[in-house]
Amino acid sequence: NIAGGKDLVGEIPRERFRWEDFHGEGIPEDRRITSPCGGFIQDADRFDPLLFNLSPLEAELMDPQQRLFLETVWRTLEDAGYRPEALAQGKTGVFVGVSNVDYRDVLASAGRLAEIYITTGLSTSLVANRISYLFDWSGPSEPVETGCSSSLVALHRAVAALHAGDCDAAVVGGVNLLLSPTPFIACSRAGMLSPDGRCMTFDKRANGYVRGEGAGAPLLKPLSRALADGDRIHAVIRGTAVNHGGHAQGLTVPNPSAQAEVLASVYEKAGGDPATLRFIGAHGTGTSLGDPIEVNGLRKLFHHFHGDKSPEGARCGLGTVKTNIGHLESAAGIAGVIKVILSLKHRTLPKSLHCQEVNP
Repeated sequence: NIAGGKDLVGEIPRERFRWEDFHGEGIPEDRRITSPCGGFIQDADRFDPLLFNLSPLEAELMDPQQRLFLETVWRTLEDAGYRPEALAQGKTGVFVGVSNVDYRDVLASAGRLAEIYITTGLSTSLVANRISYLFDWSGPSEPVETGCSSSLVALHRAVAALHAGDCDAAVVGGVNLLLSPTPFIACSRAGMLSPDGRCMTFDKRANGYVRGEGAGAPLLKPLSRALADGDRIHAVIRGTAVNHGGHAQGLTVPNPSAQAEVLASVYEKAGGDPATLRFIGAHGTGTSLGDPIEVNGLRKLFHHFHGDKSPEGARCGLGTVKTNIGHLESAAGIAGVIKVILSLKHRTLPKSLHCQEVNP
């Protein structure tokens, strides 16, 4: 899909909710959605509970994000060639970025919030903990909720846990499903969503983002162990770092200096030079404020290493998967990581969509 330049954003599916009730002329502002568009996955309501030794009733009362991440981890293990019980012999951790709690609205509208299994079914901690329980894994099992950076902070936590010996393998990633109109309305009122229903990242028309769904769950190991075990290695993580922007222009406004600092710490840890980069997978939400700040942070990074002089022949591609699938919020970071890994594997720089004239 990425290599083919496909735009996978479409209208909100009927099985989520009737978007016509929230979009169009005459809809009050407190019920209005800016655009009826998003990046949606198919069959979000489909699940085989018996495969995971769950009763159909418990599965029905589980947040579909728990179900989806469980299915995603199962596929990860199949791809890696492992049975879950094989990883139970060591300390396997689970780190997952998750923030949405839309399923509470769905169950409330159906009058089912007082039923058995609701406490565990709606708990974000169970997105990680249920996997550790079902697969008998004894490493750290942690949900991470840091907004749109959740799955990348989960990645950082997993790498730190591997370095510290808290686990010897880790499943890490994020999950996001859009099941309720309420967050769409809130984001619309805050002016975050694009009226055009597309992430026009780095384009002068950038006017907001479009929400998206998805999940990703790579399996991590120390490189030496992966080599010794004969694993198929998709990519190597050479460094991670995390920080906060501190007091910026607003609570949700990024800080380019802080972004440059955290990037510089990554390259210093990894012993790399940003001038050798050929591709950066950017956050790139497609907002008129965020995109220039992110690019300014990257400029500061290169200036930190090379001052005002660019090394001869240094060129770097800049892209984001959000133009194909929308902004996956708590799973956005891991989606970007997967795009970069695929780009490395296929030795190609896929184009970002919707960029006709670069943001001045």
